[in-house]
Amino acid sequence: MIVIPAIDLREGRCVRLSQGDFSRVSIYEGDPAFVASVWKEKGAERLHVVDLDGSREGSPRQRSVISAIASATALPVEVGGGIRNMETIEGYLQGGVRWAILGTAAFQDPAFVKEACRAFPGQIILGIDASGGKVAVHGWTKRTERTPIELALSFAEDNPAAIIFTDIARDGMETGINRDATVALARKSGLPVIASGGVAGLDDIEQLLPLEKDGIIGVVVGKALYTGSLALDEAIKVATKRF
Repeated sequence: MIVIPAIDLREGRCVRLSQGDFSRVSIYEGDPAFVASVWKEKGAERLHVVDLDGSREGSPRQRSVISAIASATALPVEVGGGIRNMETIEGYLQGGVRWAILGTAAFQDPAFVKEACRAFPGQIILGIDASGGKVAVHGWTKRTERTPIELALSFAEDNPAAIIFTDIARDGMETGINRDATVALARKSGLPVIASGGVAGLDDIEQLLPLEKDGIIGVVVGKALYTGSLALDEAIKVATKRF
């Protein structure tokens, strides 16, 4: 299982939101490329980057910062936030990004997502974020009536590289991963799932390890790294265990 540090971008800075609330923001560093380099030094093999401004506004706002992160680390980077068309995907992939994360587009424009999966095989990730068991979109500001499993199943035959599943109520709160919902999504969809939202410490990593057999291939870690409640190098060491 791979541990993936998160870098959330707002106005060019590295921040974290609590439960996706833009009014509850903590600023951690003005130089996201520096943060990315620190995570690389501590053993990161992949980075999770979100353009928060882009997710809310519907088009990328942090391209130059994301390019700087990719250049500074040479690590595989997955990027989400405001990706709504093929040109944006192609621009990111040509600029050094390995995977494009499609969240709101998966709900609003499924035909586009299916086309993207065909055009860029192995490089499209579905970002499925849930609030109260329902999918939320537009930077988590709007809740829909679809469940994560329903949305995932609608793309099962398109072979996305993975699903990143986030329980919004837990994100940035360090209250623990929603283990049950995450494994249910992996089992029902048959797609690889990356857990996200709520990691508080090593126990959360350890609890996910036995679920690799169910399709949980990784975990995104954010606030716990920035507050110091979880050390990335220790998390990676734990994640190398095999059951």
